[in-house]
Amino acid sequence: MRLASKPTKGRTLDYAAPVYDLLEPLCLLSRQAEYDAAVFSALNPQPADRILDLGCGTGAQTQQVSLVLDPQLGGAITGIDAAGAMITAAREKRGSDRCFFEVMAAEKLDFPDRSFDAVMSSLFFHHIPLDLKRASLSEAYRVLKPGGTLVVADMDRPTTFLGGLVSHASRGLFFQPQIAENIRGVLPELMSEAGFTQPERLQHFFGYITVFRCHKEEAR
Repeated sequence: MRLASKPTKGRTLDYAAPVYDLLEPLCLLSRQAEYDAAVFSALNPQPADRILDLGCGTGAQTQQVSLVLDPQLGGAITGIDAAGAMITAAREKRGSDRCFFEVMAAEKLDFPDRSFDAVMSSLFFHHIPLDLKRASLSEAYRVLKPGGTLVVADMDRPTTFLGGLVSHASRGLFFQPQIAENIRGVLPELMSEAGFTQPERLQHFFGYITVFRCHKEEAR
């Protein structure tokens, strides 16, 4: 039975759940493995880590990260998405004793403060408006332990002519003004505003996707 979606002002992709595992590799052309490796490297998960994946979709990347985690040491990853159909598919395909999935909105996380060693997000923030970007990053900061890592891979200010062309075409084609916010380059500023250290731009893909990494400072 399909899980109910969580109310949110952001865009949920329930309709895409049946074909999501086919569409995502197409969107990343022939660089899916390279892209996944870049996110994984930035995250650098350790066996005992507790990790949160914001906007996990059907959980393919969530599952990849889970393979290095050891539940006997407390290691686990939880993927959340507001789209019930996505989480239903993720649980059926990829749920395990170290890989969990919950229907939840990123701007209102049902986790206690300092619950996770790391938070990751891949191609999620361009689907939500500015106020939810800000709220989601604030929530990510809240649930991270001091010294924890945030890794975000998403649309950013274009670095090539082709990247700019694709970015602006996507904004119009999919009627998503949220994309315009990303391609103005707002994400690093919002991360800093939420309390994170200055974000690093680690790697670029296609001239419009950036892998960012920043941290929640250690408690003094």
